[in-house]
Amino acid sequence: MKTIKLMFLVFAIAVFVSSCKNETKDASTTSTVTTTENKPAERTGQAFIEDDESKPTVLNIAMGSKDHTTLVAAVQAAQLENALVNAGPLMVFAPTNNAFAALPDGTVEDLLKPENKDALANILKYHVTPGNYSKDFLKKFKKLGQANNQYVKVEVIDGEPIIGGAKILASIKAGNGIVHVVDKVLLPPTE
Repeated sequence: MKTIKLMFLVFAIAVFVSSCKNETKDASTTSTVTTTENKPAERTGQAFIEDDESKPTVLNIAMGSKDHTTLVAAVQAAQLENALVNAGPLMVFAPTNNAFAALPDGTVEDLLKPENKDALANILKYHVTPGNYSKDFLKKFKKLGQANNQYVKVEVIDGEPIIGGAKILASIKAGNGIVHVVDKVLLPPTE
């Protein structure tokens, strides 16, 4: 009885191995040609994973806001999407479209050019702070360390925290931090 079971097992393994060889042989004799017709490289990383169950990230909040289309375009031009979906916590000071429109004519268009990607990334990183502080808690600071390794000044004027001269218009909690909507684009100090 043991001999029959052993022979059956050997037979089954032989059939399995030979069928694998045939599949490999078939796969190696068939080739598929794929052409790429100057398609842009597909963007990859955490920012491009679709997820309907988690709390929105700071990036998702900006992308879902009609008042932050310029900010989103800038983040995409600087290719910082993946940085804004990291675990955090991240505190993002998100200028509105009106804040970008208040910059001198041509500034945004110039910054969005590929050759200005590093300068744009520096400005955007100046809007990001590690942490998850409420508007009221921000009143306790004199300055905040930003993601571009510079500091932004915090003042309290009429009982409201003013970040680098910008007023906080709204605050939205995110899955990886908080978005403070601000009325001004924060510009890093030039050294």
